[in-house]
Amino acid sequence: MAAITASMVAELRAKTDAPMMECKKALTEAEGNMDKAEELLRVKLGSKAGKAASRVTAEGVVASSINGTTGALVEVNCETDFVTKNDSFIALVQAAANLVAQHNPADVAALGALAYEQDGFGPTLEDVRKGLIGKIGENMSFRRFQYFSGSSKLASYLHGTRIGVVVEFDGDEVAAKDVAMHIAAMKPVALTSADVPAELIEKERSVAAAKAEEDKKTAEAAGKPVQSDEIVAKRIEGGVQKYLKEVSLFNQPFVKNDKQTVEQMLKAAGTSIKGFTLYVVGEGIEKKVDDFAAEVAAQVAAAKAAA
Repeated sequence: MAAITASMVAELRAKTDAPMMECKKALTEAEGNMDKAEELLRVKLGSKAGKAASRVTAEGVVASSINGTTGALVEVNCETDFVTKNDSFIALVQAAANLVAQHNPADVAALGALAYEQDGFGPTLEDVRKGLIGKIGENMSFRRFQYFSGSSKLASYLHGTRIGVVVEFDGDEVAAKDVAMHIAAMKPVALTSADVPAELIEKERSVAAAKAEEDKKTAEAAGKPVQSDEIVAKRIEGGVQKYLKEVSLFNQPFVKNDKQTVEQMLKAAGTSIKGFTLYVVGEGIEKKVDDFAAEVAAQVAAAKAAA
């Protein structure tokens, strides 16, 4: 069985806001698998465990570059927040966005091979990246990018340097920019409920079913009436439908006026959204959590051995 360290418990607590002991129990049951433990907590504690699930887990910068109906959104990662404020690093990220918009590279390797010079390094973007690693003393990498080109217009919104959105639209630019800002705040996963990926729906249904089973056991243990299978099935499906409305852009209450949905706002503005891309720095990347107690103990042991 995997060893459950204090740092693992602290990381899960930071992501879920669940009690420390519940985090430890979930990690033990999940044999150290962080994602599985988080899912177990959602089953046991409900929405409280998903409260902080969107917190980022790595450092870096998101940048965009738009010229008419052509554009790009990129994410470049680094090790610490300190480097995200470095002018040379910021210039590298913006250069990457500009190069994607201009050349539509096939992948990260092709992006790195494009001509670019900065801070005395070159002649390619990859050479500049390697040069800045040596100059700044911290690793950095081009993580992902999206190229846009077509008949639709483009609008972007950057929330600082950590969240970036590009919206493909027809109609009013102000409305499109408002939607881009809304996406950065509410983080939908699809335009409509029908567009939500099947795997996300099934995961939500599985969590709702497991939560219903947990509630049943609790009721039985307390000697309370247990809901019928029919009612439980309706509860589960109701939970799934609620989830679909929460994560689909057009169904979400508009952040600037929660009396109307995004779809209603767009209709009033004579604007249609064809698609969107949302990047959150570090999303999906596991960030190393240092176990300082273990590190100090290791240093003490090394000092004793050397004495």
